[in-house]
Amino acid sequence: MFPYRQYQWESGMLQPIPPASQTNGPFVVAYQFSDVTGDGIADGIFLIATKLNDSPLLNNMSLVVQNGFTHEISVYHLKEVAGYNPTIWTGDLTGDRVDDILVTVQSGGSGAIVYAYVFSFISGKLGKIFDSIKFHEDRQYEVKYGNFVEVVVTSRNPNMRYILNIQYKGKEYLDEIYNGNGKLKEPIEGWVDPISGIYPIDLAGDGKYSLLTMEQIAGRYHADSLGFVENVLNWNGLAFESVRQQVAINGASF
Repeated sequence: MFPYRQYQWESGMLQPIPPASQTNGPFVVAYQFSDVTGDGIADGIFLIATKLNDSPLLNNMSLVVQNGFTHEISVYHLKEVAGYNPTIWTGDLTGDRVDDILVTVQSGGSGAIVYAYVFSFISGKLGKIFDSIKFHEDRQYEVKYGNFVEVVVTSRNPNMRYILNIQYKGKEYLDEIYNGNGKLKEPIEGWVDPISGIYPIDLAGDGKYSLLTMEQIAGRYHADSLGFVENVLNWNGLAFESVRQQVAINGASF
């Protein structure tokens, strides 16, 4: 990674900044070299952002791709995104044997949410084909506590239901919400957070990647984790769809 205060993007090139002239941006905060345009020549992929004073928080982000053959510049602005530790990964997510671009930015919030985007060149134009926040908004989950130490997690798109036994939470936790006969003292609903982890995985070993996403199941509050909803996403030609969903629960020592 280029250090925040050594380079900036100017006039289509990376320009070194004299120490006396260093400002808060824009700076290259992550970069990669890979053929994402499909012409067989490596392209430059740069994520640029501004930095708030002495804070590590980055904002006003843009993805910049410079064609390795024509030197043409393509830009996609992500100015609504602010966060930390941005990364760029490249690999074939769409099955066309041309690398796509996965950008991730940590939100730094209490839910450990990650902003994740996939970009691809379609008909020669840089476009966004996956947005982690929109993905979560389209899922529709329900998390409801039931009697006898059970929590029911319901997913829409795909339609799935999971029943979690929360006996492992321990007597003190359970006594707060259940009567002695195992019935709830009052209705309790949890929720599923947006994506906190997203990982490219090559399940078939053929060079085409899927995306594994993780969304935390929260009980009564954020830190009250009940597990994670995990989705394996494949590109279907129009969008990423869940081809496998499961729930990973937290274990307990014994």
